[in-house]
Amino acid sequence: MSTMTLHQFQEQVSDLLLRHRSLLDVLSKFQQSNAAANRAVTKSITECGCIAVNAGKQEYAPDMSLDEAKLQLETHVEGRLCEHCREIVGNELGKNLFYMASLCNLLEVDLEQIVENESKKCSTLGLFNLS
Repeated sequence: MSTMTLHQFQEQVSDLLLRHRSLLDVLSKFQQSNAAANRAVTKSITECGCIAVNAGKQEYAPDMSLDEAKLQLETHVEGRLCEHCREIVGNELGKNLFYMASLCNLLEVDLEQIVENESKKCSTLGLFNLS
């Protein structure tokens, strides 16, 4: 089985999107699917407990090398998603991606080109891309 490209996925979404063809509908569904993905991660912490958040101030010194900074800075995530939570989070992220592709379709934006442009920007700007 071959891997689907983002362009093929975007075409598939265009073929499937019938009910929510209005830009406003897609924008609200995109936002709703983003909230659902956030909620799935939150429930992994508060209900399942397979992951935890232990957050505090990130200690960063301006004279640190990039390698030292990568070792020093934390994700604040402890543990790993269990199989059940990984499936739920993945499903919600998939819905979010579906509505992102829908938004790209309605605005005639090529999702694959967006990813390529962002990748080039990351390669060129490196860590300076973060600002």
